[in-house]
Amino acid sequence: MPKSDLETRILRAISDIRPFETGETVVLAVSGGVDSMVLLNILVRLNQSKKLGLQLHVAHLNHRLRRQDSDADAEFVQAQARALKVACTIDSADVPAESRRRGLSIELAARQCRYEFFERLCLRLGAHVVLLAHHADDNVETVLHRIIRGTGIRGLGGIRPIRPIREGSDIVLVRPLLGVRRAALEAYAAAMQIPFRVDASNASTAYARNRVRHDLLPLLRERFNPQVDEAVGRLCEQARAIEAYLRETCTRMLESLIVEHNNRQLVLHGPSLARRPRVIQTQLVREAILRLGVGEGEITFSHLNAVADLLASEEGTKEVHLPGGLRVARRYSRLVFEMEGGQERAGGAIEEEICVSIDGTTQLPAFGMELQIDSFAAGEDQIAEYLQQRADRGQFSYEEWFDADEVRPPLIARPRRPGDRFFPLGSPGMKKISDFLIDEKIEAARREKLVILCDQLGPIWVVPLRIDGRARLTRMTRNVLRVVARPLSSQT
Repeated sequence: MPKSDLETRILRAISDIRPFETGETVVLAVSGGVDSMVLLNILVRLNQSKKLGLQLHVAHLNHRLRRQDSDADAEFVQAQARALKVACTIDSADVPAESRRRGLSIELAARQCRYEFFERLCLRLGAHVVLLAHHADDNVETVLHRIIRGTGIRGLGGIRPIRPIREGSDIVLVRPLLGVRRAALEAYAAAMQIPFRVDASNASTAYARNRVRHDLLPLLRERFNPQVDEAVGRLCEQARAIEAYLRETCTRMLESLIVEHNNRQLVLHGPSLARRPRVIQTQLVREAILRLGVGEGEITFSHLNAVADLLASEEGTKEVHLPGGLRVARRYSRLVFEMEGGQERAGGAIEEEICVSIDGTTQLPAFGMELQIDSFAAGEDQIAEYLQQRADRGQFSYEEWFDADEVRPPLIARPRRPGDRFFPLGSPGMKKISDFLIDEKIEAARREKLVILCDQLGPIWVVPLRIDGRARLTRMTRNVLRVVARPLSSQT
């Protein structure tokens, strides 16, 4: 694509997504990679040619994830902004520490830190727009990743061209490159001799997102459909149109279902909600979550579905726990959404529930430990070797492998509760956890400090003693969820 064509396309995309006023201050997020450096240079050229009249302000957050490389990225962005005569603000955040403090994956913690930085900067500058350089390939990778994790119609819509930086904010994120492929950006950078930084972590297959980019997409293009990127793009457009209609409809409908609402709790009339089709139920649940000011974060379709399942339950009271410290309970005819917080019971027993991130590390300060979880495909030989090693272990084990397809997220770490039951691996049947701990000769003081890792169906691991037999590895296992428990004192 000739460079002038790319500049014209981006100018048209900006005008279509969100027209700007002459002289308007706009924050441009620049990581130093090829996509954001191309966008920066094109916007400068459009300003110089009088096709745009923006007051650009470059923003870069040093995540401190790659030590000297992260520092070098920040220095590079600052130097490039200076050379282009564009104002620039550099800030930093200790993302690993924030990940532990907030109980989020590194990726989600980094995104939250970035958006908080952008919002602070916009408020200081009086800006209402943050331009981001996500492109068409990013969008395809995002949709495939969401499909793998489990998504609904909203997730199929991919990356939005424009959205509020957070619910209720008048600061918006605008992405003018979503119609441009990565190859076109790289070709423009080469033709215009635009320098950029290469993040070595983007090549690592340790991250699920990178495995989609480097393993899954090439396979799909070669073996199934050479135009898979375009096919996913069309799916996104259709999903966004359907989701927009559903959201508009359900926003109005929600008002008629609300029984009570304050800043900590929202109560819906359960029977009325249960009469709606499932697709409407899950959308209404999403709207209720947003009404409480909880960011969507790691909320997936499986979470929404789990809440909708409460409506079909014949039990009088039942509940599920969602990311962001949100609990949803069915109390007879009422579906109650409420924010939860940890506290300590009398006698020093811990009373806290923490949503555990899949594919990341979650700190459990009240328990003095952290849980690291990753998922991977495993062959029979690898599983057989692990099972042999496990057979030789003692009473306590701080690493367990689960059949990922038998686990029902979201995962919750919490203390033991009266009446808790599970199926201890190797036992002939169900057993109360209290009886199991007595059989294992665990002293009373320690029983109150144990972590119980649960999915939506109940306990899956009494840490560090035994897993539930329903999530065990078998010859049919293809996907493994590896959970490692470590004391917090091991952090460096």
